[in-house]
Amino acid sequence: MNSSWRLVLMLSLSACGVGTSPTGDAGSFDGGVTADGGVMADGGTASRCTVTTDLVHCDFQRTAFDGGGVTRDVYFETPTTPAPANGYPVVLMYQGSFFGPSNSWGDVPSSQPFGGYYQARLQATLLAHGFTVIAPTAQNGLAWQTNLTLDWNTTQDKPFIDALIAAIGRGEFGPADTSRLFATGISSGGYMTSRMALSYQGVFRALAINSASWATCGGALCVLPASLPPMHPPTVFLHGRLDLTVPLNTAQAYESLLVTAGVPTDIIIDDTAGHQWLSVAPERVTQWFETH
Repeated sequence: MNSSWRLVLMLSLSACGVGTSPTGDAGSFDGGVTADGGVMADGGTASRCTVTTDLVHCDFQRTAFDGGGVTRDVYFETPTTPAPANGYPVVLMYQGSFFGPSNSWGDVPSSQPFGGYYQARLQATLLAHGFTVIAPTAQNGLAWQTNLTLDWNTTQDKPFIDALIAAIGRGEFGPADTSRLFATGISSGGYMTSRMALSYQGVFRALAINSASWATCGGALCVLPASLPPMHPPTVFLHGRLDLTVPLNTAQAYESLLVTAGVPTDIIIDDTAGHQWLSVAPERVTQWFETH
């Protein structure tokens, strides 16, 4: 293991958490409030999730996906509404370090570390608004190989994500509108979200980065490029001012670079939050994707 990857893991360890095991049972999600306090999807259309103030429960599918000779679990679900003629818009949800998709599907309590409850609510909200959500697992469930001095082209993540995007286009995860492909993630998954702008130019419609910064940064170690790649997607940042793992100023610097380049951007800062999903993520990320 080289020194760069050790540093990635050290940064990752500061963001690890413990979650519950998924059950795979079906639920419902609707725009009003159900008799048991669950939230239902806009317009009263049944969805895959039940959301209360204490728990999010989402149905899901899981497959052992072989991408470029690399096999990892991919969790995903499609909306209950009929697919549009071009297929559903698709959101790739990138896990944080040591906090794989098994922690964000099934039963997710409000006590889930690092705001995991709000990630589960985000997935439920996206499904209710007609997005397919696809959550791949990082290598060994640890972290994405995008940070610091790692060479993306030699990582196991690259062939895996290349193959995953191709499989989405073939409809292997349900009818998909590949002209409306989005990405979001927290911490390591936030850096991976930025990687989509760097290495998959023109593929993604918009991005949402939570508690992270530019694709090759890591924590406070963050050197931004002199210029952004062409066709950088519109990007919203969500960050806690009290984040000690990924300092806020690294996200602010990235956001300023986007402003200078004329790329649509926004930054949402929670003065009381640390390294975690923000409570506004379900609504603000969904809105960002719907308007781009």
